Amino acid sequence: MTRSGDVTQRDTLRSKWDRDEETLGAWTFIPSPVTAESCARAGFDYVCIDTQHGAIGYDSVVPMIQAIEIGGGVPIARVPWNEPGIIGKMLDAGCHGVIIPMVNTAEEARAAVRAARYAPLGSRSWGPAVSAPRHDDYRVWADNYIAVIPMIETVEALNNVDEILSVDGVDAAYVGPADLAISLGLDAAGNDGTPVFDNALATVVEACALHGVTPGIHATSDLAALRRRQGFKMITVSTDLPTLRSALSNELNEARSVEAPPEKGGSAPY
Repeated sequence: MTRSGDVTQRDTLRSKWDRDEETLGAWTFIPSPVTAESCARAGFDYVCIDTQHGAIGYDSVVPMIQAIEIGGGVPIARVPWNEPGIIGKMLDAGCHGVIIPMVNTAEEARAAVRAARYAPLGSRSWGPAVSAPRHDDYRVWADNYIAVIPMIETVEALNNVDEILSVDGVDAAYVGPADLAISLGLDAAGNDGTPVFDNALATVVEACALHGVTPGIHATSDLAALRRRQGFKMITVSTDLPTLRSALSNELNEARSVEAPPEKGGSAPY
């Protein structure tokens, strides 16, 4: 029987990746259920709650996940570090997957998988008090659909990418382009067309294809077409805080412009 609020039948990232579908995501820095729900209702394939670099504490994570699910979205989280207690808490809160930063070796990837999977596949402790009631059989659902997504964002990880992606239970590899670029000796942004950077991205995509893992990357909407051509299937295309800043700045600049024709303005929402 499907209960009210049951998300067992909702399409997940892993099921979409099994069908070789592209997934486009939103990223949240702002600790707000309203913002999180708005991202979900916009139609993104996933909404990632960033607890590494975002201003988001665990007390905000649970209501943000609830808001994303109310909006019909798929909630995932970037954890602050590859630590089993943190990974378990994010999954217990209801995340459908975890992005793990700075995974540099196969052993670190195995540790992430163990933290996200129940025995015998891993060592995750049972206690999904928040997430379990949303599913007919949470343990079965978790084993089949929770996504484990290590980040490839250093030269060390790039050198070990084949070993990392050969770890059973790794579902996607997510490139952190800024940290990867810095590790390569480049600026944090604006590196497309630089051979060492382009080759690094190609190395990750090729390794993903070899090991049956989905290639992912952090991006913006203007880079989505390029990343798609490069072979990425999981592409974050919008982040709430910079998007808000840009929209507010554009609105203010337009309001200040003496060139704006009177007929261009729209009606106020209230």
